[in-house]
Amino acid sequence: MPREINSVCIVGGGSAGWLTAGLIAARHGGPGGLKITLVESVRLGIIGVGEGTWPTMRHTLHKIGISETDFIRACSASFKQGAKFAGWQTGAADDFYYHPLVLPEGFPDLDLAPYWQAAGEGPNTPSFSDAVCFQEFLCENNLAPKLITSPEYAGIANYAYHLDAVRLGELLHAHCVDKLGVEHIDDDIIAVERSENGDIRAVVGQRNGAIEADLFVDCSGFSSLLLGQTLGVPFCDRSDILFIDRALAVQVPYPDADCPIVSHTVSTAQRHGWIWDIGLQHRRGVGYVYSSRHVGTDRVEEELARYVGAGFDRLESREIKIHSGHREIFWKNNCVAVGLAAGFLEPLEASALVLVELSADYIATAMPATRAGMDIVARRFNTMTRYRWDRVIEFLKLHYVLSERQDSAFWRDNRDPASIPDDLRDQLELWRHAPPGEHDFTSAHEMFPAASYQYVLYGMGFRMDDAALARRVRQPDAARDGFERTARMKQKLGATMPTNRALLGKLAEYRFQPI
Repeated sequence: MPREINSVCIVGGGSAGWLTAGLIAARHGGPGGLKITLVESVRLGIIGVGEGTWPTMRHTLHKIGISETDFIRACSASFKQGAKFAGWQTGAADDFYYHPLVLPEGFPDLDLAPYWQAAGEGPNTPSFSDAVCFQEFLCENNLAPKLITSPEYAGIANYAYHLDAVRLGELLHAHCVDKLGVEHIDDDIIAVERSENGDIRAVVGQRNGAIEADLFVDCSGFSSLLLGQTLGVPFCDRSDILFIDRALAVQVPYPDADCPIVSHTVSTAQRHGWIWDIGLQHRRGVGYVYSSRHVGTDRVEEELARYVGAGFDRLESREIKIHSGHREIFWKNNCVAVGLAAGFLEPLEASALVLVELSADYIATAMPATRAGMDIVARRFNTMTRYRWDRVIEFLKLHYVLSERQDSAFWRDNRDPASIPDDLRDQLELWRHAPPGEHDFTSAHEMFPAASYQYVLYGMGFRMDDAALARRVRQPDAARDGFERTARMKQKLGATMPTNRALLGKLAEYRFQPI
């Protein structure tokens, strides 16, 4: 008889552990379902700096059964409509571009990129994202993506969240235990027991003894207790491509309660890395990520202090070591890693939480019924997940290879051809003759759409070959209509949308419309 899968043990809490528990429990928990246990050492705490999400988080929270109103209130969350990259191309004071969350007008049926470039550059020429999408306008004016009358998890513009990661873990913990029946065990794992076939039979807690399960999910963080330490899956170091290996993070209070809440992540390039700036309801999360091969912590702290300004000396900073890379495989035997146990990259495009969501959702959706079926699911999961990690790494590297900065070895070294993945080099060669399109990205597991590559390329000054460009401007009337629709949308939303601060203030008293 095939051995059935009846129980799941998740080792480690935080956002990764509890999101995984919630998605599995929402689909398989309850009477007659899987027994789901999460064991963690509460005294260890969590890193808690993953404060940016993708729009996928809206669907994840809805699947788990958490109200958007309750989530925003509990996690001091605000709305994120993309990222603003300042100083990445030249470092000049007026150097910035946006990667919004709304597709260019008419894309992909109408590709406005060649028409925008053909219009040429001038003092009144809008940026690419401003010309083809209304969302840069919303971000620059701190406007929200929805109204208080909007349904939960629905907006007028596509959006994600900025959130307090510690509070998110607490919210998910309470919901999973109280509403979804997840068993929570606070314990320190002191040993791991294995079966004759190499599977994990049980984790042994200092106070609770052996905790058995059919499937183990490793959410133990950088230590990768199960997949890495116990099963011996090697770590693939990707620091030859992405040099960032440190972060210095602080939490910055607003000077007063009425300060605007920015509607996007701000990523400001520095000499030796870049600074993230994320606005929550009650504070900002700010951090300098850098390469320790190129600069020391003292210099980084000086630059971070200049960025934050007055009061920095009163803030408590925290250094975080970043292991740039991932495990060679992510599911071995009856153990699958999610979150930091699987790997981590610099948080330039908020990929950490979305990789958690995608992995956990796949595990929940493809949950094997038997141990024999688990090996098939594991092979598929490993192929899909490795593809996703590779694409994230290439997309992050794209931000660096297009830079023209010459002010430090960090930026010059990032353009070294030896550090650029072959697939990315090939794409850049093709994109000199044709803009990124759906034909460039054919997998069902793509992490970034073609439009995301366009926003980065043209925001960073990438130019198509003039001869190729001339062959692509065949629909001038349709293009003009597309640009005009974008302009009209800005005008309309500018007159109707509240600011982030105003909408979040209303949400303290009222609720979004239930779905």
